[in-house]
Amino acid sequence: MKRTVAALATLTAGLLTLGSAQKVTTPTIGIALAQTGNVALLGQEQVIGAKFAEKHFNARGGINGTPFKLAFQDAGGDENGAINAFQNLINKDKVVGIVGPTLSQQAFAADPIAQRAKVPVLGPSNTAKGIPQIGDFIARVSAPIAVVAPNAVKQALKLDPKIKKVAVLYAQNDAFSVSETGTFQETAKAQGLNVVTVQKFQTTDTDFTTQVTAVLNSKADLVIISGLAADGGNLVKQLRQRNYKGLIIGGNGLNTSNMFPVCQKFCDGVIVAQAYSPAQKSAVNQTFVKEYRAQYKKDPPQFAAQAYAGVQVMVEALRVLDRKKKLAQWDLGELRTALNKQILAGKYNTPLGLISFDKDGEVQQKEFYVAQIRMKDAKNGSFVYLK
Repeated sequence: MKRTVAALATLTAGLLTLGSAQKVTTPTIGIALAQTGNVALLGQEQVIGAKFAEKHFNARGGINGTPFKLAFQDAGGDENGAINAFQNLINKDKVVGIVGPTLSQQAFAADPIAQRAKVPVLGPSNTAKGIPQIGDFIARVSAPIAVVAPNAVKQALKLDPKIKKVAVLYAQNDAFSVSETGTFQETAKAQGLNVVTVQKFQTTDTDFTTQVTAVLNSKADLVIISGLAADGGNLVKQLRQRNYKGLIIGGNGLNTSNMFPVCQKFCDGVIVAQAYSPAQKSAVNQTFVKEYRAQYKKDPPQFAAQAYAGVQVMVEALRVLDRKKKLAQWDLGELRTALNKQILAGKYNTPLGLISFDKDGEVQQKEFYVAQIRMKDAKNGSFVYLK
């Protein structure tokens, strides 16, 4: 009996050692994005961007001749979805790193799991304050909203210098929207504008009668909305249906053509600051734009470009490590740690332009843009970039 117990203990210890020293056969990058739920309007564009990166870089040799693969997990639209996706990618798919999740709200819940497991994470659209500070394995390719959002307010004042009064609306149950509205309100006040009403809503709301009435009664010259595509699009629609005539700024959650079928012709004129433009001149971006246009007959959106950039950064960092020692010779845990260090050390020519990271994992990016939606009909439109 003692021999049996001893043998089992030895076998168990051996299995644990084997598991902790697992070799990397096929480099696998985890993709944890919203494919279902109310956030899928954003996540679906990100999935497309990630798949474009997989196809592009594998066609050009993958990791120095070794193809890599993407493991997809649906993060849904809430914290539990992101947590489950991260756990599956780390424990079942044995990924070297993760690109995701879609929302900042999800990142605050799921990123600590990767941090504890020492798995590097690149947030493709997590712009809320405090994301990189979650831990030293957490970084993002999405510029913080504090850098991007003020550009939209300044552009609105160029279009209409007479603006004096601002109405602000935001989704109170979404961490990104709460963070973003703080930046918008600070920017408005810094520009000498008067915030005449602040209205809250939920990302699940569909009826905005109370909020729209408050905006109309406030006589605001400018409306700023921080929400997601579905709720934000409906809010834009209901404002215009109630005859609001002023300019409307949408936050990053409205930065998608998937919003067009929601607010339809009423999307026209909405201003959105962006961290990406199809006109960005890098060779990587122009190839990305060409391939995207060929398949979808339209320009790639910001969310697709950021997800593409997230995969690209991991691929290029893995190439550097592979040149030092072939990836098949690395233990998984060792590779995850080395990959995290290499990500932060590198510079990357991406569709977003040249990017790098500071010591906290915050993206360093120089080029930003402001676009205005122009609708062609009830469902089709485009983002026109303003100077």
